[in-house]
Amino acid sequence: MQLSARMPDLTSLEVLLAIARTGSLSGAGRECGLTQQAVSARIAALERQTGVRLVIRTKTGSRLTSSGAVAAQWADRLLSVAHEVDAGLATLRDDSKTRLRITASLTIAEQLLPRWLVSWRDTVSRQRAEPPDVTLTAANSDQVIAAIQDDRADLGFVESPGVPRTLRSSTVAHDELVVVVPPTHKWVRRPHPVGAEELAATALVTREKGSGTREFLTAALRRVTDVGQAPPVLELSSAAAVRAAVIAQAGPAVLSKLAVADDLELGRLRAVAVDGLDLRRALRAVWLAGSTPPAGAARDLLSHIAAARRHRSE
Repeated sequence: MQLSARMPDLTSLEVLLAIARTGSLSGAGRECGLTQQAVSARIAALERQTGVRLVIRTKTGSRLTSSGAVAAQWADRLLSVAHEVDAGLATLRDDSKTRLRITASLTIAEQLLPRWLVSWRDTVSRQRAEPPDVTLTAANSDQVIAAIQDDRADLGFVESPGVPRTLRSSTVAHDELVVVVPPTHKWVRRPHPVGAEELAATALVTREKGSGTREFLTAALRRVTDVGQAPPVLELSSAAAVRAAVIAQAGPAVLSKLAVADDLELGRLRAVAVDGLDLRRALRAVWLAGSTPPAGAARDLLSHIAAARRHRSE
């Protein structure tokens, strides 16, 4: 229920209580840091707003009317609650600066966030400040979104192609998916790339449903081919398990280039070109509510990541 226009502001009620305690406009002014004229003007405005006479002014001082005394009792209770709320909000603000709960999809949690967090902590320490306590949970993109929506995390990082309208997001990095096979796979010896339709019709080793990598591949294939995607030969819960299955020749897989960089460099896996399929993607931070990230540690971390990106691009 909306308050009426006659409901006074808290500062005016504090002035009223100061008059009740001191018995004069000048005394109330000293308590509130106002001039006597300002106190008088504030009470006159309060009486006009409420439609109630609250203070009797005399040559020897000022006192509350009977209505003013009742209003002062109500104001005392209201201001007591207001101070409690004010102190509680200050605690929450301090908590947002000293604690950060992060939930991130596996590729970001394993390949990017450790470097970002170490760099951020070093920057905070150089500023002679105490780094926030960070809790990082790795999950798939669907689980990250659920954690943000349920207030089980302050900040999330996802790889999926879209986020719900209830969340806000910003791009923090870019990545590319690659088709990987073991060195002995027949696709390695092919003189031409694999087609998008052939990839869609191939049983792959994949992550579980809800994985951002899996959802991105499905969306990319749906944009360029009408061929239904073949059921996976294996569904596994981590990129490391998928890589191991591919090396064991369970089948091809599509994984983040970040996750398989070492395997490609050492020759444990080979990347296979795919014709007509754009597998570049944005990696995003997500949060709840406002258009800007939550104030405190979450916003500071994202500002640090953005600054690092700009520095690398220069």
